[in-house]
Amino acid sequence: MSLIPVTDLLERAEVGGYAVGAFNCNNMEIVQAIIAAAEAENAPVIMQASQGAIKYAGIDYIVAMAQLAAENTHVPVALHLDHGTSFEQVVQCIRAGFSSVMIDGSKLPLQENIALTRRVLDVARAVGVSVEAELGKIGGTEDDIAVSEREALFTDPEEAAIFVRETGVDALAIAVGTAHGQYKGIPKLDFPRLEKIKSIVKIPIVLHGSSGVPDDAILLAIRLGVRKVNIDTNIREAFVDASRQVLDANPGEIDPRKVLGPAREAATRIIREKIRLFGSSGKA
Repeated sequence: MSLIPVTDLLERAEVGGYAVGAFNCNNMEIVQAIIAAAEAENAPVIMQASQGAIKYAGIDYIVAMAQLAAENTHVPVALHLDHGTSFEQVVQCIRAGFSSVMIDGSKLPLQENIALTRRVLDVARAVGVSVEAELGKIGGTEDDIAVSEREALFTDPEEAAIFVRETGVDALAIAVGTAHGQYKGIPKLDFPRLEKIKSIVKIPIVLHGSSGVPDDAILLAIRLGVRKVNIDTNIREAFVDASRQVLDANPGEIDPRKVLGPAREAATRIIREKIRLFGSSGKA
């Protein structure tokens, strides 16, 4: 099976009332963990690469690993650019083989965000690639994206209506209280805002910064219309913690396989937990 657009997965999720997990990958072991978890749960899955992942692994390596994974599994797999911040970068990812892209113009004034998103859509639609955009500023830090608490800005429902009407974008990431990175406390999501946005905007809603959000809050967000849930920090935590445990127990260990193998297994476990939470088990 080849890589497919995220819209194909989210349309089915909309009908089924569940969310599809979007899991960030930075290396071969995490790619393998994402696929192993999706196969074990018989679930559709979105692999996504941030700007930091592309700089680390290289765009050709990311695409080759994702394409190989998709070709050798029975579950639907999409490859998505997470937080593309320029038209040029998005086009580069489309040309390289990404099946879905995000253009993040959330730091721009509304009309400039609309114009940038429409420009991306013109290119992506011509080649069957789906497009996610962002409205509102999601706090925290993820690779090259940094938004302070002072700068964070919740999505305005009326602006969301204008944005979706004028762009025709496929999915919309909104800011309702989540943040990238590790939380210092328990995040409090603005559910009335989410509910209002979904009542106005009839496209799939995306929740970024979902690692560390309590399970009951994730479940309610999905009930209110979230169809794509992004997870990165939880995977990093599981991966690094497992590696650290091996090295703490065996300080003289020099075989990367004995360090990264358990890390891959730990990542697989947390991804399976998230897939079950999102309700996408058995939906492949």
